Amino acid sequence: MAPRTKASLVVGVVAAAALALSACGTSGGSGSAQSAQPVKTEIGTGEGQVSILGWPGYVEDGSNDPAVDWVSGFEDKTGCQVTSKSYGTSDEAVNLMKTGDYDVVSASGDASLRLVAAGDVAPVNTDLIPNYENIYPFLKDQSWNSVDGVPYGVPHGYGANLLMYNTEVFPTAPTSWDVVFDKSGDYAGKVTAYDSPIYIADAAVYLMAHNPELGIENPYSLDEEQLAAAVDLLKQQRENIGEYWSDYLKEIQAFTTGDTVVGTSWQVIQNVLEGEGATTQVVLPDEGTTGWSDTWMISSDSKNPNCAYAWLDYIASPEANAAATSYFGEAPSSDQACEYREDCEAYHAGDEDYASQIWYWSTPIEDCLDGRTDVQCTDYAAWTQAWQEIKG
Repeated sequence: MAPRTKASLVVGVVAAAALALSACGTSGGSGSAQSAQPVKTEIGTGEGQVSILGWPGYVEDGSNDPAVDWVSGFEDKTGCQVTSKSYGTSDEAVNLMKTGDYDVVSASGDASLRLVAAGDVAPVNTDLIPNYENIYPFLKDQSWNSVDGVPYGVPHGYGANLLMYNTEVFPTAPTSWDVVFDKSGDYAGKVTAYDSPIYIADAAVYLMAHNPELGIENPYSLDEEQLAAAVDLLKQQRENIGEYWSDYLKEIQAFTTGDTVVGTSWQVIQNVLEGEGATTQVVLPDEGTTGWSDTWMISSDSKNPNCAYAWLDYIASPEANAAATSYFGEAPSSDQACEYREDCEAYHAGDEDYASQIWYWSTPIEDCLDGRTDVQCTDYAAWTQAWQEIKG
């Protein structure tokens, strides 16, 4: 596999870093009441245009880099001319979708349930999307893209939050997140962690394995006692953190200089460091990990629903999906897309056992995502407040 260069990663990784999920809580139901919305039964003639809201790097038409363009092929094929807007945070995307100005949005797991609950996106008839059939089964019908068995979009790409380590400090690869939690004191001042309230879920994943008496079954579904345990663990870790990161350049620099020797990272960042000859590696620890899986969703107020459906089918097609996910730095949504990429192995694309170890980002809400009805779970607003308390 040829490692990707910094230049090719700037847009994609900065976009991924924006998934820090700035503070905006969601409380209340899962959005199941919205599943009664009508589902489109047929696709008519394209309206000639479609407006797309997406993460930077998801809707490239060659204007940023002439060599990076999968939008023009869509326009030529369908006659639907694309206008697009990039957003920086999921909260921004949620607010923009309320305007009704966009037909399609690429939503991360922290935004998708909010969009469904608010009635801002419509259920999707996947029978009208031929390329949906080839998408990996483990990405379909999940809690962040479907409600009560009704799909609300088409999976795009996915990735894992991995444990990065300096091979000179760790000649034997660590197998547990304990090196950044219970044993973080051994590397005081040289531990890094992702700078976001959603990182609380990483602590919850660790507690699931090491403190089963807490009864955590889903790291995004924490009652007050479980959240308090995660907060306590992260406060202990805070004493040994050298730097929290959301800017990928800072993490690359910190591992390059040796100021950081262990912490959370992404495969795409390891690819950059590997290309620069850095002494780093990444591993998915035994406890499992968190990660992301984005979804293309259609506005319930779409003025161009036929072109919107055409986009969902096109972006799921092997060549387009390969181009988009490669540029961003994540695994594609199908094996067929890997025929147009040379780096699928590095991203463990299609490896269901590997994917099963990933808890994909989901919005914490009061209605417990793990199915409990005897307690009220903590929502994202509570997580945001807790994160501020952790960092001090």
